[in-house]
Amino acid sequence: MALVTALLVTIGGTAEAAVLFSDNFEDGNANGWSKTNGSWSVVSDVSYVYRQGSTGADARAIAGAGSGNGTSVSARVKPIAFRSGGGNAVSLLSTAGSLTSYYYVALRSSNTIEVGKRTTSGLTALGSASFTVTPGTWYTLTLNTNLLASGQIIGSVAGGPSVTVTDSSPLTGTGKVGFGTLYASASFDDVTLSNNLIIEPPTSAPPTTAGPTTGGPGPAQTGLVGFATVNAWGQNGTTGGAGGPSVTVSTAAQFIDYATRTGPYTIFVSGMISLSAMQNVSSDKTIIGLGTGSGFTGYGLNIGIPIDDAITSPPANAVKNIIIRNLVFTGSGDDAINVQMFSHHIWIDHNDLCCGYDGLIDIKRGSSYVTVSWNHTHNHSKNMLLGRDDGDTAQDTGRLKVTYHHNWFNRTPQRNPRVRFGEPVHIFNNYYVYNTDVGVACQANAGCLVEGNYFADVEEPVTNSYAGPAGRCVARNNVFVGESGSPDCSGTVQEASGYYSYTLDDPNAVKSIVSAGAGVGKIGY
Repeated sequence: MALVTALLVTIGGTAEAAVLFSDNFEDGNANGWSKTNGSWSVVSDVSYVYRQGSTGADARAIAGAGSGNGTSVSARVKPIAFRSGGGNAVSLLSTAGSLTSYYYVALRSSNTIEVGKRTTSGLTALGSASFTVTPGTWYTLTLNTNLLASGQIIGSVAGGPSVTVTDSSPLTGTGKVGFGTLYASASFDDVTLSNNLIIEPPTSAPPTTAGPTTGGPGPAQTGLVGFATVNAWGQNGTTGGAGGPSVTVSTAAQFIDYATRTGPYTIFVSGMISLSAMQNVSSDKTIIGLGTGSGFTGYGLNIGIPIDDAITSPPANAVKNIIIRNLVFTGSGDDAINVQMFSHHIWIDHNDLCCGYDGLIDIKRGSSYVTVSWNHTHNHSKNMLLGRDDGDTAQDTGRLKVTYHHNWFNRTPQRNPRVRFGEPVHIFNNYYVYNTDVGVACQANAGCLVEGNYFADVEEPVTNSYAGPAGRCVARNNVFVGESGSPDCSGTVQEASGYYSYTLDDPNAVKSIVSAGAGVGKIGY
């Protein structure tokens, strides 16, 4: 379904990137797309996708309308086959004035990711990096033009490299988006065009007036919502490094230095940083990735001071007030993000997480007042754990208050999340697809409020009888499609509206909203 909007939302003083166009092809057609060469059609591949099936053409398709440079486009791309002979590519196009005027980020059969442009004179490569391209594999590509008003163009593949270039003769297109196949066949899905805006981290706590409302599509939810806004434990909302200096880091040593300093810092991460162990983050920090290929590999981030199991109430020196946004986490030898030891007021937002050893986002051991929003988690089994163990009654009861909203749980078999003790745990407007074991598992007397979510091909979407002691769950206003089962829920749960206000999107629109807005490259700076 194609969606064209022109909307800028400002929440709590933070301007967010606006979605100008998106299409997930779930209406079964490609209305509004112009194309040349090749064999284009909408076909089923778990969900509907737009496919170019010929390896014998220089084929392109474009759609949408925007405002020229200063845009970010992302899409899922699956190369199917490359014609023998080399020089072949599958591309995502941006700032397309026409079928012969655009920038592109391409996956080439020569195992490279390339950024370049096309004019009536032909294709011009501007920069490239090595990256293994495997036909039959889905990749998420992003292309930013005129990033931060610097004139830079950044193309990246989630979990892989980013390529940054500057064009001395920039194109002036109409902001359309597109797909290209150069003597290759490929499938395309979940394309989104947004603007690149300059934003500031929140500098004051958001209002805490409670009560849910029902609203329209996703942009109104891209600011801070949920338990991280609540005034509790001596902290009013979550502001991260606001008020402190801003620094840019590109090495592990630089990052560790600033992440462990006392006082507020906004830390911009440039490129993928390889960590050799889980790295601590101290209070009052904002950590933001630049572009769409910045983040951490090797190991992830630990939020929480060492505390003995015998301690059962939050200590005065617990880690607090952390914002983690727009970062890629891949290949961690432990957790990607670990929140523990009574840490509180944490906002984990718009990240891409996959392919690690243990949890992608684990929250445990008395931590609370956390919002997990707009993250794309994929290709990983043990997704999100809330509560470490059935025996952690003393530390966890009355705590683990967490909001999960507008996350894309994409082929993550289990722990979406698996919950112990927390109440209320608010899980709303998330997109679940092909979670082969379980969606939400609510155990050990936890109280889960599961509302307005979209479950696609999830056999056991919500349950309080998964394993171990039972929990309580309320499931309401959710959508179940494909081979999804029905909720297995009982008991009563506290209402999240007793703590904060929130707006529910129409659950039928959640797939489109979340696939367009979750992950990296969807917010400005």
